[in-house]
Amino acid sequence: MKPSFMSSTLRLCVTSLAWAALALSPGHAGAAEQRSQGTARVFSENPRVLIETTQGDIEIELLPKFAPKHVNNFLDLVEQEFYSGLIFHRVIPNFMIQAGGYEVGVQYREHDDNMVPNESYNGLKNKRFSVAAARTDDPDSADTQFYINVVDNPFLDAQPNEPGYTVFGRVIDGFDAVERIELTDTHLRMGMAGVPEQPIVISAVKLLNPQ
Repeated sequence: MKPSFMSSTLRLCVTSLAWAALALSPGHAGAAEQRSQGTARVFSENPRVLIETTQGDIEIELLPKFAPKHVNNFLDLVEQEFYSGLIFHRVIPNFMIQAGGYEVGVQYREHDDNMVPNESYNGLKNKRFSVAAARTDDPDSADTQFYINVVDNPFLDAQPNEPGYTVFGRVIDGFDAVERIELTDTHLRMGMAGVPEQPIVISAVKLLNPQ
């Protein structure tokens, strides 16, 4: 079944400048209660990945000490070349840029359910240039989609008795590419706001320092 953009998803209010959303495809709302532990890995150093996009390259340092399940899941997807050909499908200036779920034309990329347990109580914050996992209102529903904060977004952090959005990495190079993506022109497409008018495509995501 193809997901409907008009189905209800978790909506977050950004009170500074705009309304924005951090949500997965509504198709995940009824997904089976499958929780991924990811491939077990031992790291001698923090993994670094290069996201190659049509707006430039972005280098990210992953933080397995703080979010091992999310990092393992992300690296599994990198190894599968899952992200190649996907787009940044939601771009909200002064908030975040999001990718990992849709192809050109805002076509949802189907995949096996691979929901990752929430790790937002790890002490990492949704600060500018941090990388975190998008999810629905189920705290344990993160899977393939991720976002890069372009400002500090403390309201996305975990609160007492309220899980937040799990930060699992940070941008260490390619800040100019992040800013170009943030400032791209967007429009409403298929009921989804913040879709770049010209597709911003991920050509590849590569692990720079295999363990």
